[in-house]
Amino acid sequence: MDSKEFAPLDQRDLEQVQRFNRKLKWLPRFRIRNRLTPRLIQGLLRVAQISGAGTLRGVVAETKVITVDGVSVPLRIIRPKGQVKGVVLDYHGGGWVIGNAQMDDAFNVAMVNACEVITVSVDYRLAVSTPIEGLLGDCLGAAQWLLSDCEEFKDLPVIVVGESAGAHLAAATLLSLKAWPDLLQRIRGTVLYYGVYDLTGTPSVRAAGPETLLLDGPGMFDALRMLTPDRSDEQRRQPPLSPLYGDFSGLPPALLFAGELDPLRDDTLLIAQQWMQAAEVDLHLLPACPHGFIHFPTTVAARVLSHSRQWISARINQPACRQ
Repeated sequence: MDSKEFAPLDQRDLEQVQRFNRKLKWLPRFRIRNRLTPRLIQGLLRVAQISGAGTLRGVVAETKVITVDGVSVPLRIIRPKGQVKGVVLDYHGGGWVIGNAQMDDAFNVAMVNACEVITVSVDYRLAVSTPIEGLLGDCLGAAQWLLSDCEEFKDLPVIVVGESAGAHLAAATLLSLKAWPDLLQRIRGTVLYYGVYDLTGTPSVRAAGPETLLLDGPGMFDALRMLTPDRSDEQRRQPPLSPLYGDFSGLPPALLFAGELDPLRDDTLLIAQQWMQAAEVDLHLLPACPHGFIHFPTTVAARVLSHSRQWISARINQPACRQ
């Protein structure tokens, strides 16, 4: 593969991350303890997006609404001005309870311009009003539409991208697509940032202390259970709900990122061990980085995103076969 190697971080990179972490310590941690707070945050997000609506660096996004099991699922589609070499199917983060497809515009526009791809971001329903099975259904339905029903994309290779809760939904979707091998074969790779892959809590989630940044580490264990209040831990471990316990045979190569200070660190490390038994895995554990680090104004974030785009381009441009 022609993508450049991801070089180790130097001392200057680490010091910049550590300085930013000191600022994060003063911010409130994201918590999922009730439905009111996510609704409030979601409302504020919508207001901010409306006030900043318009074209993005000359690129215009459009919304297409598809129907999945009788439910309308909006897709936010951004196209390059020139040649199209592939499609990126994107699942946004937000702890399953906040966020939307528009939230990933900056990342997706960068991929559109650098990789000559169309991005399709899924506006799946949120868990404040929908059981998590509904979110999984929206995401799988969007993938099936893109891979089998959309005439525009039928000859294009596909990359799946997900961040945090979106990485969980992306991994779950890939496992569900094993029921349709011909569709799964069209996916050349997946890029997953610090996902949640075990809804019973990996060791780093269970051991997370009050010093965690961005996420409420001590509350994560209970927050995961709020997603599936009527299930036992044995039921929560069933894939694709907990992708960590799935069968990875036939899945595409994966590029995985996690931060050392993220309570979800072990989710990425453990799923990498499973995944690499079936396909190529490019795993990166970033020193001193917390959850959500690709959003922060650091050289590390810029390098990670640049490496991701190089990896996507290499996968899009290679022959249609699994390595």
